[in-house]
Amino acid sequence: MADNKPQNNKANQTLGEMLTERGVSRRSFLKFASYTASIMALPATAATAIADGLAKARRQSVIWLSFQECTGCTESITRASAPSIEDLIFDFISLDYHHTLQNASGHAAEAAREQAMEENAGDYLVVVDGSIPLANDGYSTIAGISNRQMFEETVANAKAIIAVGSCATFGGIPGANPNPTGAVAVSGLTDKPVINISGCPPIPEAMTGTIAYLLSFADIPELDHLGRPKAFFGEAIHDRCYRRPFYEKGMFAKSFDDEGARQGWCLYEVGCKGPVTYNACATLKWNGGVSFPIQSGHGCLGCSEPGFWDMGGFYKPLSTPTGDALKYAAGAAVAGAAIGAASAISVRSKRDKVMKAAAAAATTPAEETE
Repeated sequence: MADNKPQNNKANQTLGEMLTERGVSRRSFLKFASYTASIMALPATAATAIADGLAKARRQSVIWLSFQECTGCTESITRASAPSIEDLIFDFISLDYHHTLQNASGHAAEAAREQAMEENAGDYLVVVDGSIPLANDGYSTIAGISNRQMFEETVANAKAIIAVGSCATFGGIPGANPNPTGAVAVSGLTDKPVINISGCPPIPEAMTGTIAYLLSFADIPELDHLGRPKAFFGEAIHDRCYRRPFYEKGMFAKSFDDEGARQGWCLYEVGCKGPVTYNACATLKWNGGVSFPIQSGHGCLGCSEPGFWDMGGFYKPLSTPTGDALKYAAGAAVAGAAIGAASAISVRSKRDKVMKAAAAAATTPAEETE
């Protein structure tokens, strides 16, 4: 009994106690909390609440399942950047099972998953990347278990599910036409709370920030109509794009090597899906905030939206969709974007017409207008 006591105390440590033992100062902890508050679009005052919430929390058990995917989501989260304690997020969780990152294999790996489920019943998080095939259980199996069976078994006693990447959130590339495996998103197979963090891959800070929020507030962040955190998916890339002034002026690159492209004009006519894509690429950017596709001269592919692979071609403007694009990509939004682009081309002449009409009305006697 005496030998077990210290072990139990260690297991019951709060994150604050554990980090203090490791020499992490309150100042550094607050810096991380401030960063988390900023990327979650929370007021500066929330930093203290985040720091206090994390300090009182206990290490969160996480089981990460990978199904029909390319490992890009895992590659992304391992490149998450933060303040001077960029690896702090990994101190918050106990990653008890992860196909790519775990040391264990074979029976030992599956035993670790089962142990985590048993010891943390009702309190563990499940992170899923990859879609789940329904057409045939044999299309994708792990340890002789079908993806669907493993998913349903694992989430049965989970607190919540975080679906990361467009495959897990919307079916992604495996679910693109003609979808031979019958790939589906994870949200349709459970009644547990699901947080969708879409993208191919998702922005790393969107994943780590969401986990930090869950630990800090013991609650799910505000979600949009597709189940995505509004902090990261509340605005279209178009809304924050530095090329938008060119869009408004009707100045569009016609190809990737014309003079307009060299001058940084809008990439709408060469296929940019920014007007209908909701993500934080234009603000958080990638590779530690260095750049994002549009800044690098390539149009947005719309990878964080449902059915992006079938959206009508990466290099065709939204006004000329093909296939089932309108079924997926919010037909009204697509049509609205197309109308907006057409309007932008002649925006100056339209303003002139409006001004002329207003001037004419001002000089017309009132009785003539009745």
